[in-house]
Amino acid sequence: MFPVASLLTILILPLFIAGSAIEIGNSPITLPIARRLNISDGPISLLQHDKARVAALKNSFSSGHAGSTPLTNSAVGYVAAVQIGSPATTYSLIVDTGSSNTWVGAAAAYVKTSTSVNTGTEYTDTVSFGSGLTITKQSIGVASTAIGFTGVDGILGIGPVGLTKGSLTNSPKTTIPIITENLHSEGIIPEMVVSVSFEPTTSLSITNGELTFGGTDATKYTGSIAYTPITTTYPASAYWGIDESITYGSTTILSSTAGIVDTGTTFLFIATDAYTRYQSATGASVDLATGLLLVSSAQYKALKNLDFHIGSVGYFMSVLTPLVHHFAQETYSLTPNAQIWPRSLNTYLGGSSGAIYLIIHDIGTPSGQGFDFINSYTFLERFYSVYDTTNSRVGFAKTKYTDATTN
Repeated sequence: MFPVASLLTILILPLFIAGSAIEIGNSPITLPIARRLNISDGPISLLQHDKARVAALKNSFSSGHAGSTPLTNSAVGYVAAVQIGSPATTYSLIVDTGSSNTWVGAAAAYVKTSTSVNTGTEYTDTVSFGSGLTITKQSIGVASTAIGFTGVDGILGIGPVGLTKGSLTNSPKTTIPIITENLHSEGIIPEMVVSVSFEPTTSLSITNGELTFGGTDATKYTGSIAYTPITTTYPASAYWGIDESITYGSTTILSSTAGIVDTGTTFLFIATDAYTRYQSATGASVDLATGLLLVSSAQYKALKNLDFHIGSVGYFMSVLTPLVHHFAQETYSLTPNAQIWPRSLNTYLGGSSGAIYLIIHDIGTPSGQGFDFINSYTFLERFYSVYDTTNSRVGFAKTKYTDATTN
């Protein structure tokens, strides 16, 4: 197993509070993002990368420095092309809801230009997403050490702003305005909302994702978006945390509890007791080569839906707006095909080409810890997701890929 530290980046970020931008209109802005599976060093121990990330997410707050070590699973993820400086250098940054700092310097070094401003230890700089979407003074972290990143240059953090607390060594209780905040404060986008569209894929690398700042893209989902408030249960409440229960068929495997939604984790992690119930119900065995749950063809044909019951009936008032938001519990189903890893990509994990691997794995602790599941990008490839800072809530909607059988 990879040590947790091998997938973390040590940063010292600048003390810079305000951001300014070029006005381009008060409407949502969309940019494409590309999915990539990094096999540059041969078959990847993807589960080990994921486990290291999960451990870091769970342990971030026990150290009291939540924002000082942004993290990622560099083996697989969705990457956005971001231009920094003038003349601009284009960096490939992993879109990460589990981090809030934006930083560079992993593969490509930060290039100082005429717009670079040294704040004492690092820089503020012009950041552009193309199509005239430009922030002229965005805080940019520059990695002093980056280990475990291959083929990517850093992170585009779209997590809650609270995750930046602890990033500034000379002001550890200060938060840093994130990309979404600066876009909104300068009137470029109408609200502090980021929406993410992923699609199931069987390719190593393909541009099939979309990131929308300031609203949603109705062409990427079906029906309506249902919202649930950020959980009040710590430590999930520090992230894009929600409350949910999980059933397999008619069997409850995880009672209502708190966990997080995370684009940077690959496999879907659930509490140990829930994982044990799921393994028993599916009849799966642990594959020694990959560490994943393995089912036979007959067991796959017998799989039932894995249902995620998100939220609860009630209402919520955001501290940022005077509106009262009403919520109802909604169910999101992973079909049998959505519960398996794409078989065309098995060998890249060191698995057998004809095997059927499940994407559900053990988070490593029993339920009731305040961090009992991670709805990862293999979940998010089936549902449209919305991260609403203005109203402290997360939204989901079905897409045309929810019931796809591409895996």
